[in-house]
Amino acid sequence: MQRIVILGNAGSGKSTLARRLGERLGLSVVHLDTLFWEPDWTEPDAEEFRERVREAVMPDAWICEGNYSRRTFDLRLPRADLIIWLDTPRLTCLIRVFIRSVMNRPRPDLPAGCTEKLNRAFLTFLGFVWAFDRAYRPGIESVRLATAPEIPVLHLRDKRQIAAFVEGLRAMPGTCPE
Repeated sequence: MQRIVILGNAGSGKSTLARRLGERLGLSVVHLDTLFWEPDWTEPDAEEFRERVREAVMPDAWICEGNYSRRTFDLRLPRADLIIWLDTPRLTCLIRVFIRSVMNRPRPDLPAGCTEKLNRAFLTFLGFVWAFDRAYRPGIESVRLATAPEIPVLHLRDKRQIAAFVEGLRAMPGTCPE
């Protein structure tokens, strides 16, 4: 596995898993949110974002986390060796998003100039997290199937399954010592 795409709800653990896999396998990690958002949560021009993603997935090896299906699946999925869907329960996702926002700690997957605030936009985002499996996931899955149906998909539901998967991978020499 040299190119892995990680999909899932906000708060599902995409960024954390990407970092763990990157360390374990010695691969670079691409956080799509850092490529998409500009300071103060400003959206970039669509083609500018696509170009950022195109450059990020040009190398032969990477882990890319984030959905952005209709915007970037055609750039990422055909090159992927594996797609990981994090099937984290929505209540868990909601709690994680709330806690990380309240704690307001710097996160490596949060773009420069963007801070999480408890405001009206945040409440709207919580609604997105709660409705993700019903309202958004089917569309993401539909685009995935239309774009790269032949790429294997692994579904991971909880910390135990994620840990077993990561521990079962052979570490690259010079990375995670056993």
